Amino acid sequence: MQYKIMLVEHNRLLLEQLSKVIESAQDMELAVRYQNSNDALGQGRVFNPNIILLDADVDNATELLQEFIASFPQAAIICTGEKWQADRTSHFIQSGASGYLIKPFSYANLKEAIKTYTTNGMEMDSQVMTFFSPKGKSGKTTLIANLAMALGRSTGEQVGIIDADLQFGDMAVFFNLEPQSTIYEATRDVSFLSPLELRSYFTKVNDNVSVLCGTKTPSYIDKVSIPNLETLIKMSKSLFKYLLIDVPAGFNPTSIAAAEMSGMTYVVSMLNGAYEVKHAQRALEIFEAWEDYKQRVKVVFTRVVPCNQESQRKMSDAIGYPVEAVVPNAYMVVSKAADNGQMALDLEPDSPLARSINYLAGRIIRQNDTGRGAG
Repeated sequence: MQYKIMLVEHNRLLLEQLSKVIESAQDMELAVRYQNSNDALGQGRVFNPNIILLDADVDNATELLQEFIASFPQAAIICTGEKWQADRTSHFIQSGASGYLIKPFSYANLKEAIKTYTTNGMEMDSQVMTFFSPKGKSGKTTLIANLAMALGRSTGEQVGIIDADLQFGDMAVFFNLEPQSTIYEATRDVSFLSPLELRSYFTKVNDNVSVLCGTKTPSYIDKVSIPNLETLIKMSKSLFKYLLIDVPAGFNPTSIAAAEMSGMTYVVSMLNGAYEVKHAQRALEIFEAWEDYKQRVKVVFTRVVPCNQESQRKMSDAIGYPVEAVVPNAYMVVSKAADNGQMALDLEPDSPLARSINYLAGRIIRQNDTGRGAG
């Protein structure tokens, strides 16, 4: 997409500096620039910009923003300022701006801002999945981590993981990450963040996969509010094609909120006797309260031996509900991978575990292509 940019900047030196940044970009066109906002409102429509960079370092910034929104309804308006202030940023976004960008900015900053802000709210393109377990120690974290890597590798799309297991989340340990921010800071700040700022709270694993790590202290469990978590999930939809949410075991406010906001919920149970089958059945009975639960709830059993279609069929018969996938018992592979700082997918890419993960990833990709599973 070719971006036609109108630059409105009252500071003459900044106007020149920012103009050069835009003019140096091959995928952007500086359609017109103005030092006077009234001139931009009176003359700018003829240039038909689809991006407006609007100087917000003026006393009447809110009124100006409203005038530009009314005059250029087809354009995404990004407010610019020399300092970042949480309350101002939140105010501009609530007033209709697509985002807020600190100036002076580089081409990389501008490109990332446009990419993020112009897709904000396009939630139908994001596939949001919550991974729920009736009990702990189900292999859920192993499944999510490897599945995210498989999705990123197969599609080249952006994949996000939210570790919402607020008390015992260990996604950071699994990926050997040292996050600067966690879900605690993200939910604390989310009311005045835009998607571009939120992205910085995620820790990158590689070019495709990023993780919002769990709290560093279990006592923070009571400091993550459910309304803010819901806002966080909604905002994250504009950042990732696939969003995987790890929630605490059992039914609790966090797991319920995440599941409600997801297009798909995976009930993950470890095959360890009849108890696990009963737990899966009870979970399904609760999810039956959703009118569309048969489309939105899928079951995965882990540590299945033998891991084949016959076992999958038997498990489906046992719980009276289709089992989406079965994952083999691969404790040794997973442990060895963790000891070496690798994913099991990478350590033994042809193993039964890798094949089962790639199979499930393929199912998810196909569901996304057919429009099912979007959050």
